[in-house]
Amino acid sequence: MDWTALLRLPSTILLILAAIALLFTLMQLIILRHRLHGGQRLAAAGRSLVVIVAFALTLMLAGMGFAVRGYRLMTDEAQVLEIDAHILSPQRWSLVLHWPDGDTQQVYLAGDAWRVEAVVLKWKLPAMLAGAPALYRLDRLSGRYDDANDEAHAPRTVIDFRQAGAFDLLDLHKQYPRFVPGVDAMFGSGVFLPLVDQGHYTVSLMRTGALVARPDEVTEQRIAQPF
Repeated sequence: MDWTALLRLPSTILLILAAIALLFTLMQLIILRHRLHGGQRLAAAGRSLVVIVAFALTLMLAGMGFAVRGYRLMTDEAQVLEIDAHILSPQRWSLVLHWPDGDTQQVYLAGDAWRVEAVVLKWKLPAMLAGAPALYRLDRLSGRYDDANDEAHAPRTVIDFRQAGAFDLLDLHKQYPRFVPGVDAMFGSGVFLPLVDQGHYTVSLMRTGALVARPDEVTEQRIAQPF
């Protein structure tokens, strides 16, 4: 894991702020204890209010931090994934996924092409004017058949990029829109490219939320001349 990339993730920033807020809460609790032991009831009452507010802020930051795990900040154009493909048998593939933070993942796909979809979270007017950056996360990778009949009847593979049971900001917004009123969800358009043996592909996300897939030069030649 690249620590520089990790520190740029919104979840990391929010969890660090939550830790700072927790330390502040603990300090206020110590001060509150001294006020109570000193018999300063009025000062202790005011300090209790500070403790409650600080603890609520800690919970809010920690909750938001967990809710945006898997999301990254959008730039003008961000490379979000690299894919290396190797054929196992007709319409059966082994794919190695390379993530921006340096992690890799091997998956198996059925089909003639791969397809990637992303979720982009943008903010409504007040948060947008305040400078809140748009967030994105890759949602899934799936196989795609060239023939519609194969698409309807052949085995399908879908790899969900979300962690099982993960607490997600988009789900929270759907279930409790009043608690996350500033979120404006937009699903980035999915992209697909044909699979070729030893193919190498990159997937980028534009600032508009559109995904762009590009094969390298050798892969592009193999796609143009598959036989």
